[in-house]
Amino acid sequence: MPLELEVSPYHYSQVNRILREAIEKGERELVLRGVNGHRYLLAGVSQSVRVEIYGTPGLDLGAFMRGPEIRVYGNVQDGAGNTMDEGKIIVHGMAGDVVGYAMRGGKIHIYGDVGYRVGIHMKAYMQKIPVIVIGGKAGDFLGEYMAGGVIILLGMNSNYPERPLAGLFLGTGMHGGAIYVRGKVKESQLGAGLKPYPLETEDEKILETHLKDYCEDFGLNLSDVLKEDFLKIIPYTHRPYGKLYAY
Repeated sequence: MPLELEVSPYHYSQVNRILREAIEKGERELVLRGVNGHRYLLAGVSQSVRVEIYGTPGLDLGAFMRGPEIRVYGNVQDGAGNTMDEGKIIVHGMAGDVVGYAMRGGKIHIYGDVGYRVGIHMKAYMQKIPVIVIGGKAGDFLGEYMAGGVIILLGMNSNYPERPLAGLFLGTGMHGGAIYVRGKVKESQLGAGLKPYPLETEDEKILETHLKDYCEDFGLNLSDVLKEDFLKIIPYTHRPYGKLYAY
């Protein structure tokens, strides 16, 4: 049986201390109820634990973590998955800004919309390939300075039907990895040095693999997600900004 904790009466520092003590004692399944802006939950935790969160976690949920699986039944504030190395964050709602900042591995699955500068400075190393799947829409600077990994933007589960699929400056400074978009974005929205491309066979395999996992997390039908066309956004040269610095 999972350990259930009602955390609404406690300051975030107390909640984090309680969590760490429980994990050190061997607890591997936890349920947190009454979460309301509590910051840094599961930050830096390396043990393989499963945590369900009911409410709205505060800043930097799962920052620097390398192992936990966190499932949030609600929205999350800014900085979820900040520099995370391994593990998984599943959000049954929306997410704020700077999700997955400098993410080095693991997965972040978000059912709804996200804010600004999501997936910036993402990077991959050898077999570690970080993945962010966004079920709704994204604000400006998605994938800014991206150096590796995969971002998938679906635009399906949005609370803002009037907004474009993605904001401005998509992939600005990007020099590695790939952004997959279900639908279309205007080239004027893209950062310098980027172009949208049709999918190749390898891209289709990548999408199917990651979206199968995403659909299982939210009880969605994979064929419904894949029935629309996707675009792949990557730099059109290996050194898209080389001319800015070479003389």
